[in-house]
Amino acid sequence: MALERLVLVRHAETPLSAAGRFTGRRDDPSLSELGRSQATALRPRLQRFAIDRVICSPARRARETCELAGYGEGAALDERLLEWDYGDYSGLTLAEIRERNPGWRLWRDGAPGGERPEQVELRVDDLLGELRGTAAGTVCLFAHGHLLRVLGARWIGLPAAGGCRLALQVASICVLDFERATEVIRLWNWNEG
Repeated sequence: MALERLVLVRHAETPLSAAGRFTGRRDDPSLSELGRSQATALRPRLQRFAIDRVICSPARRARETCELAGYGEGAALDERLLEWDYGDYSGLTLAEIRERNPGWRLWRDGAPGGERPEQVELRVDDLLGELRGTAAGTVCLFAHGHLLRVLGARWIGLPAAGGCRLALQVASICVLDFERATEVIRLWNWNEG
């Protein structure tokens, strides 16, 4: 059996995501009270999919979401699913960043002291290449907003910057699969919150 589908899950709310702060690798917050409720509410929605394998970002917020959604046991951790490294902009809001650098765009410029879009693209491509070559059935990935947006873009052959057009809320589910052997986005940003 070959890879049939990817089910992507963005972690639930944290205090930093609720405040609109870029939360990459330098911050590792727990879920907020609302986030814990959102993560638990993912469980019945995810049960609609026959998930064969679960892979999770090692970041606390992704692991907590995975556990509360009922998939923590047996989930493999993979550093390629860590959020974009925002470097010097980690923990800042977009308004705070634009005070320092008015023309800045993450999808074009990357983050000073962090990652550029091309670096995130390489990470995602490495993971997708491995999954296409070795995974079978339905694989569920628990990760982060910008990283999953890059993954969605790369799945359909767009550059990492194409992810800027794929909005993604916390505790959302996306489905990437195939239509006549062509990679498609079947469902994007399914969120009942």
